[in-house]
Amino acid sequence: MQRQLKVFLRSMVFGFICLNSAAIFAQDGKMYPIDVPNEPGAIPLNTGGVENQPAQESWFRQWGDPMARNITKATLTPFLADPKKANGTSVIVAPGGGFMWLSMKNEGWEVAEALAARGINAFVLKYRLQPTADSLEAFENQMNQRFADAAKPADDKKAPARPQWDLSNQLADVEAAYALINSRAKEWNVDMNKIGMMGFSAGAGLTMATTLQSKKVKLAFIAPIYGGMNAVEVPKNAPPMFVAIAVDDFLFHGETGLIKSWYDAKIPVEFHLYQNGGHGFGLGNPDRTSNKWFESFMYWLEVNGFVKP
Repeated sequence: MQRQLKVFLRSMVFGFICLNSAAIFAQDGKMYPIDVPNEPGAIPLNTGGVENQPAQESWFRQWGDPMARNITKATLTPFLADPKKANGTSVIVAPGGGFMWLSMKNEGWEVAEALAARGINAFVLKYRLQPTADSLEAFENQMNQRFADAAKPADDKKAPARPQWDLSNQLADVEAAYALINSRAKEWNVDMNKIGMMGFSAGAGLTMATTLQSKKVKLAFIAPIYGGMNAVEVPKNAPPMFVAIAVDDFLFHGETGLIKSWYDAKIPVEFHLYQNGGHGFGLGNPDRTSNKWFESFMYWLEVNGFVKP
């Protein structure tokens, strides 16, 4: 299972860092430094730091959205549903960013707000990341080199070997988040039998790693959104899964092994393959068929008894 998970994560991470401006809808891909924003309600998880990471957490804006990098202290930000609407179902939301940065708004706060508006408690996980260069200029150079390396054909003998990430920090962050939610379940109106996890890109990889590896987190459902699609070995107690990805996402490559893995394990799975949407579409981009995925997810939760009609 470890080997299969590494293949899954390698495919997902390096697909993400191949993202180019053609897939983004007329927004500015240049990185602009911004001040570290206030994060009202963010709760420290106290899971430790990041080894060999001298740089401070910093933020930048790209594609119009705030991004965080060099995260060494994990936090969890609750977006609680109005008690009049709350149904006890809750979701841990894991933004993406190739484990090098986090798209906090597009794949975190906005998604959590949409879930809370539908009566679902949402918890945005700001998990620890791989160290990157201290200055934004050096980080841009670092990422440009990654883009160039990842763009080379897989059979290019001159292409650098693709590393396999150690996700022990990130898994510890998920486990701490789950434990925190459990400890305050009554206060937050959380039904621990109806808690799931949704992740985007690298966050989808973390969702899968949690499902396949963690002995401490018991998820009722999972929703990896535009993550890797490689086959995996499915645990006997794996939860139902909702998957969404677009055909023109460079992570897709016609691969549906992940879906077949759940199908072969006889565990409920729903798969939405959209005509277009590219990568990193969050809740949606203009004039793309993938814009309807969130409503489909909500209906899937309803049919499976996690929310009421």
